Amino acid sequence: MSEAYQRAWRESIESPSVFWGKAAEAIDWFTPPAQVYDPAQGWFAGGTLNTAYNCIDRHIAAGRGETIALAYDSPVTDVVQQFTYVELGEEVGRVAAMLASLGVAKGDRVIIYMPMIPQTVFAMLACARLGAIHSVVFGGFAPLELAKRIDDAAPKVLLTASCGIEGARTIAYKPMVDEALTLAGHQVEQVVVFQRERLSADLSGARDLDWMALRERVAADPVPAPAEMAASDPLYILYTSGTTGTPKGVVRENGGHAVALAWSMANIYGIGAGDPFWAASDVGWVVGHSYIVYAPLLVGATTVLFEGKPVGTPDPGTFWRVMTRHRVKTFFTAPTAIRAVRKEDPDANFLKEIGTGECRVIFLAGERADPDTIAWLEEKSGLPVIDHWWQTELGWPGVATCFALGDLRRKRGSAGFPVPGYHFEILGDDGKPVPQGQSGAVAIREPLAPGAFRTLWNNHAGYAKNFAGFPGYYETGDAGHFDDEGFLNIMGRTDDIINVAGHRLSTGQMEQIVASQDGVAECAVIGADDKIKGMIPVAFVVARAGAGSEADLHARVIAAVRSELGAVAALKTAYIVPALPKTRSGKILRNLLRKIVGGEEYTTPPTIEDPTVPALLEAAVRG
Repeated sequence: MSEAYQRAWRESIESPSVFWGKAAEAIDWFTPPAQVYDPAQGWFAGGTLNTAYNCIDRHIAAGRGETIALAYDSPVTDVVQQFTYVELGEEVGRVAAMLASLGVAKGDRVIIYMPMIPQTVFAMLACARLGAIHSVVFGGFAPLELAKRIDDAAPKVLLTASCGIEGARTIAYKPMVDEALTLAGHQVEQVVVFQRERLSADLSGARDLDWMALRERVAADPVPAPAEMAASDPLYILYTSGTTGTPKGVVRENGGHAVALAWSMANIYGIGAGDPFWAASDVGWVVGHSYIVYAPLLVGATTVLFEGKPVGTPDPGTFWRVMTRHRVKTFFTAPTAIRAVRKEDPDANFLKEIGTGECRVIFLAGERADPDTIAWLEEKSGLPVIDHWWQTELGWPGVATCFALGDLRRKRGSAGFPVPGYHFEILGDDGKPVPQGQSGAVAIREPLAPGAFRTLWNNHAGYAKNFAGFPGYYETGDAGHFDDEGFLNIMGRTDDIINVAGHRLSTGQMEQIVASQDGVAECAVIGADDKIKGMIPVAFVVARAGAGSEADLHARVIAAVRSELGAVAALKTAYIVPALPKTRSGKILRNLLRKIVGGEEYTTPPTIEDPTVPALLEAAVRG
């Protein structure tokens, strides 16, 4: 057992003000916090800071300006580019001047709909410098989803690029932005487009501006000073799927976010000033926000920005090639990515040839890491592989093995132990802790650790629902249990949110889309286990009489979900069935559907309305 971990966790729970007060010393404050925690104002009440200043300016002032801050590696464009902290500061300053010239100021919102290119990082940090609130929307999202986020955030400016590159595909962004702005009720004042060599975008009207032309126009403008932000002021809004079609805008505050991320780099990942760190994610997701952009830069490390895929860009050796090229010390990716690499290179021949360079440890997160994948990666890499768990709402790990505290305990299938700052309980339906080893709802005692959300944008009532089921606790929506060694095992969702290759998607939202299609009488969408993506959505559709051919209905259902949610939804299977399994009260037995799809044994529930339905579904699934 790691004594350093035990000591840290115990102090964080028994004396949180002492623990987080020490952690806050890693951040430069304009005004030091008057109070470490205040129930009304949250963490570090009275303190003021600027996150971008902490990510860039202070490192330059400390004499580390020539350290590499950002290493951009794009196998899809065959470009490798590095930016020192001085160069990053110059680029961020120019974008901040661009935004300021468009009237963007403290508290304004800016939507960033961009691919994995350096300009995206510049834009996020420029917003943080100005005190504007950025909302990054993953470039693979369909226009309707982008429109919903535009209407909710009501941005002054939208930043985009002419295209994104997904493996061999080039995806034009500007047409999707134009369609989203047509669908949205809120009118964005300006759209700034970064033109990429692969594909240029047509600009029209006074609303559209060319990124580089605007940059040239403000070349002589002074770099705006870093805005003084209260610890409780929002840094960004990140939308995540809700259980309905309305996205949830998780609000991240400046103070707690900076303190928690800096602490995590030093104590979980073992990364400090000058150390190369790589999180192979996308800035559209929370991992990208926390561990591509903010956390590495807060501690003066080198962060790797990767534009590519684990396979196909150009081969399954891409990860190991990038890792060795940039001398990565700690690597973080999703189990999905490792499964994809293993599928293409089961004997790890590329890994044997290229190696892992100076890497000391690999972290996995995004969806549950199956024991077989962890075993394969540990065997082939010779490195410790640590699964850990967290959510968009938390912003940083809640369950992990704290590698940098000297803890190497791990058990395949478990996400590790509660991270200092988090007090987990496994609760029964009555809201009381269950006996050790028994499964229940995974909940976290209030107050949540610094960095976790304290509201949803324009929806505090929705935020409060996360605490309504078990008063005094945040309900994670996951089920799990503690084993007899203290490992926390996260077993799956208790609601309809599923993880598809690390992307949280709502099966309920997909059901709404499927149900709205002509010829659909009723439907159900469930999450099924998948060897590559972790989970995939599967639809069961009952057709209306005269709905036409099953093949036509299947194609329309798949196309509708793709059109409204984008290709990331990954719905490719829709079984056209005569009926759904229901209780007499009309509740669809989704767990039964999951077992049938997974080929598991099942018992026909006594509450089922028609006991002949499961056999019909089995026949449809087995073909």
